[in-house]
Amino acid sequence: MPNPLTDSDRYRKQSLCGVIGPAGQTRIEAASALLVGCGALGSVIADALVRAGIGKLRIVDRDFVEISNLQRQVLYDEQDVTDRLPKAVAAARKLRQVNSTILIEEFVDDIDADSIGRHGQGVDIILDGTDNFETRLLINDYALEQNIPWVNGACISTHGQVRTIIPGRTPCYRCLVPDLPEPGSVETCDTAGVLAPTVQVVAALQVVEAMKLLTGVYDREIPRLTVVDVWEGTLRRLSLGGLDSSRDCPACGGGERSYLRGDKGSRNVVLCGRNAVQLSPPTRGNMELDQLAARWSTLGEVQSNAYLTRLKLADQGLEITVFRDGRAIIQGTQEPAVARSVYARYVGT
Repeated sequence: MPNPLTDSDRYRKQSLCGVIGPAGQTRIEAASALLVGCGALGSVIADALVRAGIGKLRIVDRDFVEISNLQRQVLYDEQDVTDRLPKAVAAARKLRQVNSTILIEEFVDDIDADSIGRHGQGVDIILDGTDNFETRLLINDYALEQNIPWVNGACISTHGQVRTIIPGRTPCYRCLVPDLPEPGSVETCDTAGVLAPTVQVVAALQVVEAMKLLTGVYDREIPRLTVVDVWEGTLRRLSLGGLDSSRDCPACGGGERSYLRGDKGSRNVVLCGRNAVQLSPPTRGNMELDQLAARWSTLGEVQSNAYLTRLKLADQGLEITVFRDGRAIIQGTQEPAVARSVYARYVGT
């Protein structure tokens, strides 16, 4: 008698779609994907890929669940907030309940020039669930270097965009975004907010693009930039030109990999919509969280679990969350210099 949890009927209606078919479903089940970021876009992407039967999903996220996430980050609930769970851990727990037949790997880590090679090794596709230009430029460098296609997505307020980047076949991310925008030159979720339906539409389009890649549809189709506005109910598909238009691009035209080499980019990241700064030490370590919690016990309210330790300094309006690898998120400031000072004072140099 077939096991109801592993029976092929799980994907029957998906396979009935002519654009997928049994052969396409087989390819999806044999594929592996790296999801960078499991917040708003990432949680929707992860849920859809797992339900679609992706063979292996590797989730990398640097953050933990907060109450403000629940408005749009569909994998999380109030208990995850209470438990201060890292998003990667909470997401993997939920996803394994959805589909126990696939391999899910979760990593509480920051994607940077040092870690992206480790996390990206052996995957067929990369999906962008991030909220910042710097990480996308890094993904772009790595994808070009390793010849891995990736699906970029971004949203703010009621509008968003999606595009697929295939090394050697399409213009790359730096063709449109040559370098980091100047601070204050673009909208952020702090200033413009974001509607949950915007997230869900953009993430759904990213998953469709991933399915096209994994089932081989892009052997017959030219990717475009898709721009949506859920409030206005509009969708546009814009041609990005061919590779000839990329000859002057330093990345896909000139082979520059400045973000992958670590020449550009910062280890200090202001987190979108959080009034917080993430600090990453020059080398990753193995922080003794229990010892840190004991040191902090007389300073303020301390919460700790297997993944992180948090100190709330109510009189200063600060919260310090330290992860096992030594990374920290300092909430209550958007100034990297202030965050570094707080880290040095309460964690160490």
